[in-house]
Amino acid sequence: MSWSPRRISRLPAVCALLALLASPSIGQAQDAPVLSPELASVRGGLDKYQDPMVAVRDGYLSTVACIDFPKGHSEGEMQYVAGGMGVHFLNLSYVGPTLDPMKPQVLIYEPDGSKLRLVAAEWFAPVAAVGDSPPSIFGKQLEGPMEGHEPIMPTGLHHYDLHVWLWKANPAGVFSPTNPSLSCPKSGYNFSGDAPHMVDAHSH
Repeated sequence: MSWSPRRISRLPAVCALLALLASPSIGQAQDAPVLSPELASVRGGLDKYQDPMVAVRDGYLSTVACIDFPKGHSEGEMQYVAGGMGVHFLNLSYVGPTLDPMKPQVLIYEPDGSKLRLVAAEWFAPVAAVGDSPPSIFGKQLEGPMEGHEPIMPTGLHHYDLHVWLWKANPAGVFSPTNPSLSCPKSGYNFSGDAPHMVDAHSH
């Protein structure tokens, strides 16, 4: 094949197109959050749970309902922006007074047609286990104390938690409890409710 001046002149445009197609902002990767090296390492260690059956095998049990908070919060409630959380998978064996970056108590999935897509992890500590001093992880103090999230847990299960959106970009921030870009389907198991009320940790 001979290379004419016209063909050579097209090379920069072709290279630019190939670079654009290879960019991480194209396709599914545009939905991925930008993470610190620490959080990127945690995400890599938890990537196996993109298959929810692997999560079940490792002791995570689905709470079935897809949770969202379309109204955000009112006075006396946790500071949630309007948005969704998703379907929570809870591992009771990890619930206690200590937190491990590689053992989140909760994995959160977004319904995607007939599948579940892993979007976030949650570190969770009951007030009864840690008292009035919320634990910290990733340099962030867990939020709360708050009531349990009905209908997936009793209101009386007062707790602290921290959501980390490791797999789905969140316009409200990687540590926001809710994600404005996530909404639950209107069919099947879903629950749209109010943000949980804040509680006094000293009452326990």
